[in-house]
Amino acid sequence: MAAPITDGVVRAAQDGEAAAFRVIYEELAPVVLGYLTAKGVADPEAVTADVFLAALPRLRELSGGAAGLRTFVMSVAHARMVDDARRRRRQPVWCQYDVASDLRSAASAEHDAMELLGAARVVELLRDLPADQREVLVLRVVADLSVQEVATVIGRSPGAVKQLQHRAVRKLRQIVIEQGVTA
Repeated sequence: MAAPITDGVVRAAQDGEAAAFRVIYEELAPVVLGYLTAKGVADPEAVTADVFLAALPRLRELSGGAAGLRTFVMSVAHARMVDDARRRRRQPVWCQYDVASDLRSAASAEHDAMELLGAARVVELLRDLPADQREVLVLRVVADLSVQEVATVIGRSPGAVKQLQHRAVRKLRQIVIEQGVTA
């Protein structure tokens, strides 16, 4: 069991006596470790060492004897506990990678190229439409707007939007048949 910390031990530690440092560490380290563990610090042993690395060099500034030392060391421990909590909130939670639960998949380069070519072909086909029909199709299909929403956007009636959409689809069908476009 460690010797109790007295005002004399604190003064000796302030004067640089190694034995006094040892008494302080042996008395307060278990208290600091218990506090940090109870507060849920990720690595309480390392933070305890950090507390004493921060506190012991500042002993010369300390006033209040043994009681002041305990208060000072525990305030450093509290500050390190808060720092640890903040650091953990900023860092992502690390977990073990499980191949079986990973549902992601990546398309092949061939698939990506075909999709890009397909999109380019759609843009070409849309260019063959009159501007108002093209606009209605893009708003209906790409933007996924309702007939009423498209009518509001382009300033026409819902009936006119339906008519433009019907004409655009019919025209695209004709172009596809004439050019022999395949999927």
